[in-house]
Amino acid sequence: MMSGPQLLSPQQQVPRSLWSLLCMTTLLLSSIQLTIASSSTSDDNNGGNKKDLSAGKLRQLAENALMERKFTDAESYYRQAISVEPTNSANHYKLYNLHKRMRRHGDALGDITTACELLEKSEDNDGNSSGKNKNKTMEYKRIKAKLQVNLGRCEDAVSEYKSLNEVNEDATNCAHVTNAALSAYQQSDWSSAIQHFGNVLTNYATLGDTPDLLYMKSQAEYNVGDYYGTISDTGKILKSCPQHLEAYQLRGEAYFRLNEMDMAQKHFREGLKLDPEHGGCKEGHRLLKKVTKNDKRGDAAFEKGEYKEAIGLWWGAMNVDIEHLAFVRPTLLKVVRAHLALKEYAKAEEECMKHVNNQDSVEGLHLLGEVQSSAEKYQESLRSYQRALEIAPDDQKQHCKRKVEEAQVALKQSKEKNYYKILSVPRNAQLKEIKKSYRELALQWHPDKNTDNKEKAEQMFQDISEAYEVLSDKELREKYDRGEPVFENQGGGQQGQRHHMNPNQFFHQNFHQGGGQRQHHFRYG
Repeated sequence: MMSGPQLLSPQQQVPRSLWSLLCMTTLLLSSIQLTIASSSTSDDNNGGNKKDLSAGKLRQLAENALMERKFTDAESYYRQAISVEPTNSANHYKLYNLHKRMRRHGDALGDITTACELLEKSEDNDGNSSGKNKNKTMEYKRIKAKLQVNLGRCEDAVSEYKSLNEVNEDATNCAHVTNAALSAYQQSDWSSAIQHFGNVLTNYATLGDTPDLLYMKSQAEYNVGDYYGTISDTGKILKSCPQHLEAYQLRGEAYFRLNEMDMAQKHFREGLKLDPEHGGCKEGHRLLKKVTKNDKRGDAAFEKGEYKEAIGLWWGAMNVDIEHLAFVRPTLLKVVRAHLALKEYAKAEEECMKHVNNQDSVEGLHLLGEVQSSAEKYQESLRSYQRALEIAPDDQKQHCKRKVEEAQVALKQSKEKNYYKILSVPRNAQLKEIKKSYRELALQWHPDKNTDNKEKAEQMFQDISEAYEVLSDKELREKYDRGEPVFENQGGGQQGQRHHMNPNQFFHQNFHQGGGQRQHHFRYG
C-alpha cells in the first residue's frame, strides 16, 4: 500500500528551501548557458571583444535588444556590463527588470538583492552617504520586499520593511496567513491548510514561483482526497521546477488514486529518470506494476473463458490496496461478471452488493439486476433496475427506463411460460449459447430416450422446441422480450399455448443439414 506523501521537515518549510534554491540554480545555469552562446554571437556582430566595450555601451546595446524583444541578447549585454562594473548597482537593477519581464522572478529577486547590498556597501565605504543614494537604497529595498511578498516569502518581506522602519499591511497579513497555513499543515489539519495556502497563493504570492507552498498545498489536497487539485498544483510546480522529484512522486500517486494508471506510470518513470534510486517513485512504480499486471492477466483469462483464474487474478490486484476504491469498485464488477458466467449466482450477488453498498452506481445496480434475474429473483431484479433509474443522470434516463420495462416483462413472464428458464440461459444470452443449450436439452428430453417417462418427456421436448423457436428468431425474440404475443391468436398469455411447429420435425430440421451436405445421425441408448 502506498504510504502517501510525507510531511515536509521544518528545514524544508523555510522560504529559501532546498527546492527553491534548486529551481533558482537550474534557471541560473540555463541563463549562463544562454549568455555564453549569446555573448559569442554578440561579439561577432559587434566586430570585437567585449573588453573593448564600456559598461555604458553594453547597457545601451541591451536597451536596443530589449526594444526588439531579444531578451537573451539583452541579458548577455547586462551580464557583460556587470563583469566590467561589478560594483555598479545600476547594472543589477536593470538585470532585475529584465528578469522580471521574462517572468524569471527567482532570478529577479537575486538581482535586486545584490543591488541593495552594493548600495549599502557603498554607503558604508563613503561614510556619510548622499541623500540621493540613501533614497535609492530605500527604493530598492521596497521593491525587494514587494517581490518577496509576491513570491510568498512574507516573513522576509516583513523583516525588510522593518529595516526601513516601516510596516506594510500586505506583508504583515501575508506572513500571518502563511504561518496559519504552516501550523495547520504541521497539525495535519488538511482542510484548514488548503484554505490558508490558497489564501496566500491567491492574494499575495501571485507570481507562481512558489514550489514550497504549492507542494504543501498539494500534499494537503492529496490527504483529503482532492486528487485533481493535487494534479493541478504539482503541475504548476513541475512547470517552474522540472527537477522536483517529490512533485513527480505525488502527482504519480494522485493519478494512481484516480485509476489513471498510464499517467501514474509516466510520472513515476520521469522521477526515476532524474534519480533511479528515489524511494518514493520506485515504490509507487512497483505497486502500480503489481496491480496492472494482475489486472491485465485477469482480463486475458476472462476472454479465454477461464473465469475462476480471472477471479483470482483480479482479487490479487485488488488486495494490493483494498482501499483504492477507484480501482477496486470497477474491478469488483468484473469479478461479478465472472461469477455470473460460472452461474454462481449467489456469489455474484454477494460481490455485487459490496459494490452497491459502498456507493450506488447505475452500472452496479444494472449488473445486480441482471444477476438477480438470472437467479430467478425477478421482484428483486425489478427493484434494482428501479433504483438505478432513480439515481441515473439525465443522459442515462431513457436507457434505465428501458431496463425497468424489461424487468417488468421478465417478472410477468416468470409467472407464465419462461422460455429463457426452459433453455437455462440468461436473458442476454447470445444465439450460439441458445443453440448449444437447445441441442443438449433436446437430446436429453427426446421421447425416444425417455420411454419410461414418455408423457413428461414429450411435454418438456415440446417446451424446449417452442422456446428455441422463439429465442432463435430475432423478430420473435424481440416481441417476447417486450411481453407481446409471439404466435398468432395467442391471446393474453403464453401459458398453455402451443407453438405452431411439430417439435419432432423442428428437431430433425435443426439436427440435420440438407442440400447435399453431410448429415449428422444421432443414436439413443
